[in-house]
Amino acid sequence: MTNFKEVVIVTNPEWLMALLGTHDKQAKLIASHYPVSISNRGEEITIEGESEVDVQAVRDIFRVLLQLLQQGVTPQTMDLITAIKMEKNDQLNYFQDLFEVVVGKTFDGKLIRAKNFGQLQYVKAVQKSDVVFGIGPAGTGKTFLAVVMAVQALREGQVKRIILTRPAVEAGENLGFLPGDLKEKVDPYLRPIYDALHAVYGREQTVRLMEREVIEVAPLAYMRGRTLDDAFVILDEAQNTTTAQMKMFLTRLGFGSKMIINGDETQVDLPRGVKSGLRDAKQILQGINNIRFVKFDADDVVRHPVVAEIIRAYSENNGA
Repeated sequence: MTNFKEVVIVTNPEWLMALLGTHDKQAKLIASHYPVSISNRGEEITIEGESEVDVQAVRDIFRVLLQLLQQGVTPQTMDLITAIKMEKNDQLNYFQDLFEVVVGKTFDGKLIRAKNFGQLQYVKAVQKSDVVFGIGPAGTGKTFLAVVMAVQALREGQVKRIILTRPAVEAGENLGFLPGDLKEKVDPYLRPIYDALHAVYGREQTVRLMEREVIEVAPLAYMRGRTLDDAFVILDEAQNTTTAQMKMFLTRLGFGSKMIINGDETQVDLPRGVKSGLRDAKQILQGINNIRFVKFDADDVVRHPVVAEIIRAYSENNGA
């Protein structure tokens, strides 16, 4: 049977090492996803296999990673995994965009970029639409990116405040039965939001902005009866809203505001028989102008690669 062959020339020895990895770790990772053999001699990376499509796919992956190196960015293992996923989904043409679109900065000055195609679509949707639903499994970076975009909008003067909320469904929204003041009662449910704020602003600046009510963190029940103008509003864990709560929240949208609604349809904690407001909104609001739905899947998980496999296995087992 005919073997197909492609050769990638890399003249910089440091770049060659970065592409192949220590003890060819990167090359072996690529070869574990495609039925090809990858070898190196001098400045040449040779890719061989029985399928022309697979050989060209691996060649294209090496080329986009080489482009990163030419731009001064050393690809990490997660970047390689992202490139493989994007190639398999016919999205490799967008790989470069992940490194060109800067979403914001962390407290210590590191640039924050979209890490995969799902995140890139999410960022672009928020830039273009006033209401965006981010739907998909935990670990896809929905909450963190939403907070980063909210902070960026505040810094640029697009909004005057940030409002972050989630339903305290574990307490049945009946916070009066929990010990302590309001902050002590709701903090455990809002920990992921605080973690994102601390990463972007630092702990002290976050506290100062909350004291000035520039940033407000509150359970969903406290949104009732308000109109939210000039605000960037984020609803997290939206799968645990009821239909009435979701409608209440969405109708708070005021002038000059944006809303992000994040949730995972497979992690509903509502009582049996109660319909998720997120699932309901997905059916009712499709096609409405200025509302976008961005779907994340296991391929968009930015945690350890085995997490994506765990999510996929559970989805297949449950028929989700």
